[in-house]
Amino acid sequence: MFIHLGGNKMIRISQVVTILDVGPRRSPSTLAPFLDSSRNQGRLEWITTEEEIKSYVVTETTIYASPISSLTLLKRAQLGGNRALGISGTKEVKKEQE
Repeated sequence: MFIHLGGNKMIRISQVVTILDVGPRRSPSTLAPFLDSSRNQGRLEWITTEEEIKSYVVTETTIYASPISSLTLLKRAQLGGNRALGISGTKEVKKEQE
């Protein structure tokens, strides 16, 4: 299954290592060394402008700067996996787990 990261960018859900939130509660300075290193290595791919970044999607080879919130990306990843199982929504997932 694939996850849409914004713009024209889609990647396989299985490639995602983590999704980092760029929210007001988290200091962007904690990500700075990691992002600077990734940028210097040519591993940072911008899907949007710096002002519109809401999350960073980390894979083994690339870090994607996404305009979509980490919560929305997480929901898309979960729903994508559920669609593969023939389940369309979170209510049905809870029923299946009971």
